[in-house]
Amino acid sequence: MVTFLILLFLIALIVYNFLQHPKFGKAPSGERLNSIQKSPQYKNGKFENQSFTPDLAEGASYSKVFYEFFFKKVDRKIPTDLIPSIKTNLHELAPDQDVLVWFGHSSYFIQLEGKRFLIDPVFSGNASPVPGTTKSFKGSDIYTVDDLPEIDYLLITHDHYDHLDYDTILKLKPKTKKVITALGVGSHLEFWGFPSENIIEKDWYSKIELDDKLTLYTAPSRHFSGRSFKRCNTLWTSFILKTKDFKMYLGGDSGYDTHFAEIGEKYGPFDVVLLDNGQYNQSWKYIHNMPEDVIKAMKDLKAKRAFPVHSSKFALSLHSWDQPLIQVTELNSLSETPIPLITPMIGEAVELKNENQEFKQWWKGVN
Repeated sequence: MVTFLILLFLIALIVYNFLQHPKFGKAPSGERLNSIQKSPQYKNGKFENQSFTPDLAEGASYSKVFYEFFFKKVDRKIPTDLIPSIKTNLHELAPDQDVLVWFGHSSYFIQLEGKRFLIDPVFSGNASPVPGTTKSFKGSDIYTVDDLPEIDYLLITHDHYDHLDYDTILKLKPKTKKVITALGVGSHLEFWGFPSENIIEKDWYSKIELDDKLTLYTAPSRHFSGRSFKRCNTLWTSFILKTKDFKMYLGGDSGYDTHFAEIGEKYGPFDVVLLDNGQYNQSWKYIHNMPEDVIKAMKDLKAKRAFPVHSSKFALSLHSWDQPLIQVTELNSLSETPIPLITPMIGEAVELKNENQEFKQWWKGVN
């Protein structure tokens, strides 16, 4: 019994010390917490979605999910080949070139109206606070922070590890002018050394005039947040990026709900939408779009073109690595009114205003 108690104490001590690492960030406090408590989304001591959103769907349980992940034999294909890629030189882009470059999962670079945006960058090769547990697929990490030019606006949709990566963020500090994120997330960034005056935190349905050509809006998504045991103490968001004649929806993580139609009515139609399409499961369908939900969301948003993201870099669910792209492509082709899909390889330049640009189904034949 004494040996068991000593072992239990040592394990607790190790866990406690591990949780003191700065990568876990810092909970909002002071004036930041005061602003959070005034938000219509903040209720009963935490942020809530517009609709009731349980962690797990009906019939699912944490014990069942745990068993499926670690003990049940699942036909879950992980790529053994290198993920195909093309490396666009971001330093050499002409200032008037309107372009998007995807880095896999939900990380991407946008240059629009001469301004450079970086969204949810993860370049450390890991999507978990525990080193080596959620490693990126081979070939998906062709970019590093050194490959990025100076960033005018770093956009962070929420504080999960596969969207807010501590190692990447630290390296980005010297070349980031401004950070725009949701309420509370700035607490992590300030804790990591970003000047408070360079951090813009907003609630849903906020408007930010970036300059005389560019406007950014924040909008709802259906998800959750948290970097340790406390959940939903920071907000999650989507963004709308707008110029005089061009509009983009930057979705972040979200399950399907009425907010897509509301955003489509309020801000649409959109020239390009980026939507959560991967790491889904029927057990957590309320916080990540299922493939059929992506098709509905594209139409709700009145999208002219759609880019399905949140795949092809990490295995965070039980589906095969290429299933999200296979499913959404097939379902879209069967739709009465298919919407052109943007499906570039990692690093391939997407011409934002070229509606006729074609993309290969690059995932075919990758084992």
